Amino acid sequence: MTIEQAQRTVDEWINTTGVRYFNELTNLAILTEEVGEVARLIARQYGEQSFKESDKGRELGDELADVLFVLICLANQTGVDLTEALARNLAKKTQRDAQRHQNNEKLK
Repeated sequence: MTIEQAQRTVDEWINTTGVRYFNELTNLAILTEEVGEVARLIARQYGEQSFKESDKGRELGDELADVLFVLICLANQTGVDLTEALARNLAKKTQRDAQRHQNNEKLK
């Protein structure tokens, strides 16, 4: 699925199953919550935190998909074409960081 297809699919889901988009501030709060769930799982899988019973059965891919879903919702409702935005962002990073990371001694 392309990013463009994902934006269309999420929009269709919202308008049929989800009834309507939550407002932007609500979606920002939900995005923050979902990112926190990713952080919690990573802290337990890759960090030093131990799992609680309530953490068991959670999958990183599913948690990341929750973040992506809400991010796409925010893009859709604010008129952002994520394909274009990502292309512009990568071009900016490529120009800005052309030598920065290669010259970073910490990355060698």
